[in-house]
Amino acid sequence: MALTDTGVDRERSGVAPIVDGRKPVAAVVALWVFVLVPFAALAAAIPVAWGWGLSWTDVAIAAVAYVLTGLGVTVGFHRHLTHGAFKARRWLRIGLAVAGSLAVQGSVIQWVADHRRHHAFADRDGDPHSPWRYGHSVRGLAKGLVFAHVGWMFGRDVTNRKRFAKDLLADGDMVRVDRLFGPLVAVSLLLPSAVGLLATGTWRGAVTAFFWGSLVRLALLHHVTWSINSVCHVFGERPLRTRAGDRAANFWPLAILSFGESWHNGHHADPTCARHGVLPGQIDISARLIRWLERLGWAGDVRWPTPARLAARRREPSS
Repeated sequence: MALTDTGVDRERSGVAPIVDGRKPVAAVVALWVFVLVPFAALAAAIPVAWGWGLSWTDVAIAAVAYVLTGLGVTVGFHRHLTHGAFKARRWLRIGLAVAGSLAVQGSVIQWVADHRRHHAFADRDGDPHSPWRYGHSVRGLAKGLVFAHVGWMFGRDVTNRKRFAKDLLADGDMVRVDRLFGPLVAVSLLLPSAVGLLATGTWRGAVTAFFWGSLVRLALLHHVTWSINSVCHVFGERPLRTRAGDRAANFWPLAILSFGESWHNGHHADPTCARHGVLPGQIDISARLIRWLERLGWAGDVRWPTPARLAARRREPSS
């Protein structure tokens, strides 16, 4: 079976607007529910665990769901579909898009459009979630961090998919996965409960699996992902050069939970590279998975970092 190119559209039309329409009120209300309910579940996790609601079965279900959906976002939505860091066989491309959709961070085409827009205007006017939009003062940055972390999603403007994700709109497989986002959200929420019921044979097992494998898992994954937008554009190291005004930084404490996405300076310095943790000691689980997929013959044309590309992007040491 042939490898399928992502067909990333490198040309930005000078005519097409950045946004294209407004989100329906119902979509904004639903977003509030999906942000607040999992977060409330996470806040309640400790007393619930102490009381009655945590078992090794719950831990296993939550961990597997976190890894599956998290890598669906980092490897599928981000490195493959957004940036074309590698090509994938058709079944793998579809599978990664489905896994990313199960993370409940938005439909695949809209996610890609938003992220490509972010790179096109990183930390400048047009960036959908820059923490620097309110200035550099303490108050402005605090407000900007909240906006970049979660506030931007409640805006009504919708990124123009025809401008930023034209290639995916022409891909029938991606269009179908995009249209199935609602059912996939239901699967993401209900499948852990079904597994818990089958594994324990009790409704209590189904309820605790839903709490940990659905609500808490989504809350943790969401806030880790959102931290890349907020924390990783304010705090951390910037050993590699990025475009003027781009403040993407490496924030090592999130490297494991984000599967390597928090090496954000490395990513913005070379966006199409399959590895974000390009410097020694930078653990990048997503890049390791891509390497395994390449060795199995399921992924190809992987854009790995090279010494020459890395040297060209290193900042000169300050005197």
